[in-house]
Amino acid sequence: MPTVAVLNTVGQQVSELQLSDKIFGAPVRLDLMHQVVLQYLAARRAGTHKVKNRAAVSGGGRKPWRQKGTGRARQGSIRAPQWKGGGVVFGPTPRSYAFSVPKKVRRLALYSALSSKVAEGKIIVLDELQLNQPKTKEMVSVLKNLNVGKALIVDGEKKEPIYLSSRNIPGVKYMEAAGINVYELLRHDHLVLTKDAVAKVEEVFA
Repeated sequence: MPTVAVLNTVGQQVSELQLSDKIFGAPVRLDLMHQVVLQYLAARRAGTHKVKNRAAVSGGGRKPWRQKGTGRARQGSIRAPQWKGGGVVFGPTPRSYAFSVPKKVRRLALYSALSSKVAEGKIIVLDELQLNQPKTKEMVSVLKNLNVGKALIVDGEKKEPIYLSSRNIPGVKYMEAAGINVYELLRHDHLVLTKDAVAKVEEVFA
C-alpha cells in the first residue's frame, strides 16, 4: 500500500496515511486516460454550429430561366449551392459530440490518474482544511506553505468559504471528492486531498 505524509496547513508533517493499493497503486494506463479525457472534452462541446442549406436560404423559389433554348446551363433556383448566396452543401448542423465509455474503463482510468500522482510524488494529503470566512489571501498562504502552484484541491464535502477563497487563484480548482475526474487530475500539476477526501474517494470509487 502506498504511504504518504499527512501535513497541516503550515506544511508540517503530523502523521502518515496508508492509501488504498487498488485506487492509488494501480498500473498507469495512458490509453484509458486518453480515451476518458476525449470523452470528457467531447461531451463539453456545445455542438450548436449551423449553416443554411438550400432549403433554409430565403428566396429562389422561381426557376431563373427556362430549361431549354437560352444557351445557358439549366438552373432550378438561384439559391442552389453553386450560386453566390446559395445554400451550403454538407455544412455543420446542430449535433451532440458525446459518446459513451464503459464504466469499468472510466473507473480504471481514474485509478490510473490517481496512481500517477502518487508515483510522481505530486499528491499532498492535508489533516484538514478549514477557513472561517472567504479569504483568498489565506488560501494563497496555505498553497505557498505546501509549495504548490497549479493544484487541484479535493475535499470530502464542498465548503463554501474554501470554494470562494480559491476560485480566483489562477491554476487552482476546488472540488468535492465525489466529483473527481481524470481530466481535472491530469490538468493540474499537484493533487491536494484532505483526509476526508481520501476516505470519500476510497468509499465511492472502490
